[in-house]
Amino acid sequence: MAGPAPAAGEGGPPPLAGGKLAVIAIALAVGTFMQVLDSTIANVSLPTIAGNLGVSSDNSTWVITAFAVANGIGVPLTGFLMGRFGVVRTFCLSVLLFTIASFLCGIAWNLSSLIFFRVLQGAVSGPMMPGSQALLISIFAAERRSTALGIWSMTTLVAPIMGPILGGYISDNYHWSWIFLINVPFGLACASVCWRGLKDRETPTRKLPIDKVGLFLLVLWVGSLQCMLDLGKNDDWFQSPRIVVFGVVALVGAIAWIIWEMTDANPIVDLSLFKSRNFTIGAIAFCLGYAVFFANTLLLPLWLQTQIGYTATWAGLVAAPSGVVAVLLTPFVARMSGKIDARWLATVAFLSFAASYWMRSLLTANASFGQIMLPVLVQGVAMSTFFLAMLTISLDRIPPQRLPSATGLSNFTRIVAGSFAASIITTAWDRREALHQSRLAEAIGQGVPWQMARDGLAKLGLNETQAAAAVTRQMVGQAYLLASTDLFRLSAWLCAVMIPIVWFTRRPNAPTGPIAAD
Repeated sequence: MAGPAPAAGEGGPPPLAGGKLAVIAIALAVGTFMQVLDSTIANVSLPTIAGNLGVSSDNSTWVITAFAVANGIGVPLTGFLMGRFGVVRTFCLSVLLFTIASFLCGIAWNLSSLIFFRVLQGAVSGPMMPGSQALLISIFAAERRSTALGIWSMTTLVAPIMGPILGGYISDNYHWSWIFLINVPFGLACASVCWRGLKDRETPTRKLPIDKVGLFLLVLWVGSLQCMLDLGKNDDWFQSPRIVVFGVVALVGAIAWIIWEMTDANPIVDLSLFKSRNFTIGAIAFCLGYAVFFANTLLLPLWLQTQIGYTATWAGLVAAPSGVVAVLLTPFVARMSGKIDARWLATVAFLSFAASYWMRSLLTANASFGQIMLPVLVQGVAMSTFFLAMLTISLDRIPPQRLPSATGLSNFTRIVAGSFAASIITTAWDRREALHQSRLAEAIGQGVPWQMARDGLAKLGLNETQAAAAVTRQMVGQAYLLASTDLFRLSAWLCAVMIPIVWFTRRPNAPTGPIAAD
């Protein structure tokens, strides 16, 4: 695995200053922003993409999960690539390839080609986030590491919120392909600025072995599990032979991968890191928190668009307040991170997440824009502390030479957890809707409630068939509302449960010295 990029002033090149520091820091932030943005920009555009390509909304969810899974699998390769070719060269080439893949997504002619290009886009973008993090650290002075982490955290958290806003506006006003094509000018500018400004700060390179068997098993079990989750809803789960096959391959592949990685001399993922208590507990909290966050980022606009009648633009704008709050608070949180126990920051994050999701569980079908937006505003508080706290806890006391492996494993588990959550939340939503609809149908039945509804609608000029259709529409809408509130409430409880778990970690040291992402 590659060694971490040296922090400025610690044996590496001197820190940058002035205008050059600002320009390159912005370019690196843009690299992170683009990569994270593309994980959510298609969320509110799925109905538009599905309609334009002539497929169902269920099938269009592959546009999201294909990118996330490919990106998660590509992240563990980052250490090898950075060690073999250098951090700067790997990051810049990754941005360039990501830009090309974005262009291909924009000109996709059917769903199959779009999914293929999204897989390509996710795979080549693996080094973008960890590379930008490592390079941001390297251009700032060691005592300003919190500022660098704050910039990285801000872009990482704001991008998932800006994704639905941009995606919604573009889908409503332009062709959906522009949600991918907008990456092209920014990607070219980012790669150019970073290469010209950082090529003389390239890290040492050396020939490193690559764990080909581990990589193959990783692709096998993660891909099989994702296929099982995405296809299971339409195939009636384990009643379908192919879902059974995917499940068996995922289980056997995961067991074989774990055994191989624990015994190979140069594993693609260093599972021995889980011997560290802080890393293990931190990774669990990081994964679950991000999975719940990502699932709700998908569920809310889906409910607003399909059941409440919001356009893609307005569904995206609901998320805007959390991004604003995160932008305002993150710099202050970054400054305080060296003085406050990271476990308290994590507590604030999970409490805020739980409060936000619980407030969403109280929404009704007649909720105003302001009522829907208020819980998202509270979520912004959580976003400003979550990433920084989880990174500080997870990477506490990890030796510098193992930081690339640690950050790589942390990012891999988080990204894959998010992609799995996206599949699980849509399946759970439909299952809960079916349950509530059957209960509502039983309650209404053909008795007094149905007769009262029929008589009332008859006064409005509807015959019995029309009245039945109107009642059914209302029943489906209420069923989806109840399904949504069920999942929001479950999300709140999951976040609340993580608070005591975080306190089983030892108090982490304040962020000092170098850190590298992988």
